[in-house]
Amino acid sequence: MPKDEFEWIQQHTPAHSHQKRLEEGIGDDAAVYRASSFFDEVVCVDTMIEGIHFKKETMAPYDIGYKALAANISDLAAMGAEPSFYIVSIAIPPHWEDKELSGLYKGMAALGGRYSMDLIGGDTVSSAHELMVSITVIGRVEAGRRLLRRNAAAGDVIFLTGPVGRSASGLKLLLEKGRHASFSSVEERLLSYHQRPEPQVEVGRLAASMTARMALNDISDGLASESFEIAEASGIQMHLEQGLVPIPNEFTDYTPEDYWEWMLYGGEDFELLGTIEAESWDDFRKQAEAAGQKVTKIGRVETGTPGVWLHDGEKIVSLEKKGYNHFSGKEGQG
Repeated sequence: MPKDEFEWIQQHTPAHSHQKRLEEGIGDDAAVYRASSFFDEVVCVDTMIEGIHFKKETMAPYDIGYKALAANISDLAAMGAEPSFYIVSIAIPPHWEDKELSGLYKGMAALGGRYSMDLIGGDTVSSAHELMVSITVIGRVEAGRRLLRRNAAAGDVIFLTGPVGRSASGLKLLLEKGRHASFSSVEERLLSYHQRPEPQVEVGRLAASMTARMALNDISDGLASESFEIAEASGIQMHLEQGLVPIPNEFTDYTPEDYWEWMLYGGEDFELLGTIEAESWDDFRKQAEAAGQKVTKIGRVETGTPGVWLHDGEKIVSLEKKGYNHFSGKEGQG
């Protein structure tokens, strides 16, 4: 088994493409190909495996289905695309009952219905041990308006759509107590951020409508990891201001050591991290507010060897290039 997911992907990325309609292949949140002179089609796939990304003790079947589709929709949001269709392939082990599988599909249908998505096919096979759910989603974005990680440049404002770290803290509670335990109202909210995270499609679509140059990435593997992806794709440095990064209200009773670990390296929040030309920042922020959305400035882009730094007054910390690695065997942070 490969030791590092990202190196493995790079090793198997094709050097050339065969289809002239292909605009963006492997390397970003989703692939893009031309559908017409007006729109590009955006396609991505994500897989969840029992025991790695979820357990019955932490997720109800409905939540598993909901979250599996949410992870894919979030990748579309990071490209500025609107969701259209999804295809589901599922491998079913003997210990999963029909009622549970029905709940799984109900979770997908509930979230997909919010975006008028159609389930257009899939595949069902048996599995010896674990449930495996693989979903392919298809969306579209206006031709030439796709948002890519490589679009960042020195002088850009770094922004975030909302607080991060709540999914990781919710997972910690679920692993400690199980989903059937008693939780406070604050803990219930943290659980919901892990079990039913919200893709930021509306902000992604707004970003795609801007004429300004922008880079965008979704928070699936943690703020630090996603920042590194933009830094390396764009060949720049990401400088985050600790005092500007929004801290969730639910973290009042936790220590900074705990919640900064969750915020930087937890993942599965599905908020959007992006960069935008400084002169366009105020316009973007105002348009987001007018649409009932919020974007927060959390840093700046600088030239130099790609990397990510966290500033706290005069203290500057070089962040580690880590987040959830699907080949590490650690449960939950896919």
